[in-house]
Amino acid sequence: MFVDEVLLKVEAGNGGDGCLAFRREKFVEMGGPFGGNGGHGADIIFRVDMGLHTLLDLRYQKAIKGANGENGKGKNQHGRGAEPLVVKVPLGTVVTDVDTGLVICDLSREGQEEIIAHGGRGGRGNTAFKTQTNTCPNFSEKGEEGEKRNLKVEVKLLADVGLVGLSSVGKSTIISCVSRSKPKIAAYHFTTLTPNLGVCKSSRGNSFVMADLPGLIEGASLGEGLGDKFLKHIERTRVICHVVDMSGSEGRDPYEDFVLINKELEAFNKALLDKPMIVVANKMDLEGSEENLANFKKKVKLEIFEVSASQNKGLQKVVDRLDEVLESFPYTPLYNDDQLEGHVLYKFKKEEPFTITKEDDIYVISGKEVERIFKMTKFSSDEAIYRFAKKLRRLGIDDKLREMGAKEGDQVRILDFYFDFKD
Repeated sequence: MFVDEVLLKVEAGNGGDGCLAFRREKFVEMGGPFGGNGGHGADIIFRVDMGLHTLLDLRYQKAIKGANGENGKGKNQHGRGAEPLVVKVPLGTVVTDVDTGLVICDLSREGQEEIIAHGGRGGRGNTAFKTQTNTCPNFSEKGEEGEKRNLKVEVKLLADVGLVGLSSVGKSTIISCVSRSKPKIAAYHFTTLTPNLGVCKSSRGNSFVMADLPGLIEGASLGEGLGDKFLKHIERTRVICHVVDMSGSEGRDPYEDFVLINKELEAFNKALLDKPMIVVANKMDLEGSEENLANFKKKVKLEIFEVSASQNKGLQKVVDRLDEVLESFPYTPLYNDDQLEGHVLYKFKKEEPFTITKEDDIYVISGKEVERIFKMTKFSSDEAIYRFAKKLRRLGIDDKLREMGAKEGDQVRILDFYFDFKD
């Protein structure tokens, strides 16, 4: 089964908690803190596997979760970090964050791997907080939560040439003649339900990959018929080979077919029309083809090759010309730096560490930074509570609350926890 798109939730592992411990050996005077740090949570990594061609293995997985880091222990023993969780995907896989709409990565090279979700940092044990002024800290940290993401994972085939056209124009027959691909061929519409790849060899001995894409219909870019399910596979191709039934055997006008398909390509992605395109006039052995071709040439100023796929005539000329065109148009990445998450984020202002809103008489503090500090604090000792309050003060939260009119005893909420404001 060919599966080229799945929705998936990934959760990287949480960091292990730091340990609160003290030395109590008989002959060690003023032993001091002795708690180790927690281990790092597991990263989620996607790696290209050349043996895979579909996302079938991920189709029935609702979520992928990495292992948590080990908690720190006494005697300054640090917890073990969790091993990264590696998910194997086919070449040409694109991973997009559903919530932000940003492309996380484009796995288009053999052996390429990318971290999709980062594991949480391990919490520090009390030994890590020892200073000259606080020689015996009585607190430690919780581990940081791992990243959680909702993903769209899709395969966009890596092919040099893409065959496009309406149903039953002969695309599958062409690829079966010029390569060893064996697609299903039958005398009815939508025989091709999944893309077929074939390796073609030119007279000069060069090889390239050709993709036979399922037939399109009017409205395909909006989801009609097989819809845009397979239009995405054209995006990576360097050359578009437009196959036209020049005989008009199904009562259609070849030029109108050509215009219709181009409109669908443009509606899906305008950049597709910037790719080099050649036209393959198929079924030239049928009656009326010559007359239709003469009219077609008056309206279309592209390279046109006359072929009869059923008789395997004229196809080698097409392959040789495609080989020449491919030499002039090297492969370019599907996404430029501005479209990838790691580059886009630097263009925005640094996110504010907190925001404060007032709901009824309660001041609600939110923000990634302040929530991270809260989640990593163990409220089991006065020292830990004091340190938490000090961090909030340094962020400017106390000043902001006063500015908003907060008074002694007013309630403040962070996530689902309530505190009293102390001026």
